[in-house]
Amino acid sequence: MNKKKFSISEITKISILGTISVLLMFIKVPLPFAPTFMEMDIAELPALIGGFAMGPLAGFLIVCIKILLNIVINGTKTFYVGELSNLIVSSAFVLTTAFIYKHNKSKKSALLGLAIGSISMSIVATLSNYFIIFPLYAKLLKIDLNAFVGMVAKINPLVKSYFTLMVFSVLPFNLVKTAVTSIVTSLLYKRISPILKKNGNISE
Repeated sequence: MNKKKFSISEITKISILGTISVLLMFIKVPLPFAPTFMEMDIAELPALIGGFAMGPLAGFLIVCIKILLNIVINGTKTFYVGELSNLIVSSAFVLTTAFIYKHNKSKKSALLGLAIGSISMSIVATLSNYFIIFPLYAKLLKIDLNAFVGMVAKINPLVKSYFTLMVFSVLPFNLVKTAVTSIVTSLLYKRISPILKKNGNISE
C-alpha cells in the first residue's frame, strides 16, 4: 500500500492554507438561534480547497494546523473541549467532501461532495455534541446540562429540552455554517486552483 508523500511545494501550501484558516476563525458571526459560545465562521474553506487540490490527507492536516495555531494564539476558553469538537466536525466535513471529489474530479463531484460533506458534518456535529461535547463541557464546568438548555431557550423558544437544543439549535447552526462555507468554496475553488494546480489535482 502506497503512502501519501507530499512535496516541499505541497507542504508549503498546506502550511499557508492552515494559516489562512486560523485567520478566518477571527471572523465570526453569531446566529440568533445558537448558544453564545457557538459563532459561525468559514474556517474550513482553505481545508476544503486544499482537500480538492492535494487530497483528503492534506485537507485534514490543514484542519489540524488551524486548530493548533488557534490554541497557540488564543489558548482555550473551553478546556480544549471546543477544539476537540472543531477537530471532529471539521474533519467530517473536509474528509467526506475530499474523498468524494478524489473519486471523480469534476465540478459535479465537487458540488456533490460539498453537499454530502455538509450533511455529514451536521449529523456528526449533532451526535458528537449530544453524546460527548456538551456532557464533557458540563462536567468540566461542574454544571447540569439543563443549564445550556436554559441559556439557549432565552433566545430560541423552540428549545425546551436537551434534545430540542440539539435539533433546533446545534443542527441548524451546522447546516447554515456548512451551506455558507460550501457556497463560498464553490465560487472560489476554480479561481484558486491555478495557484495550487502545479502539484495539485484540481480538475476544471
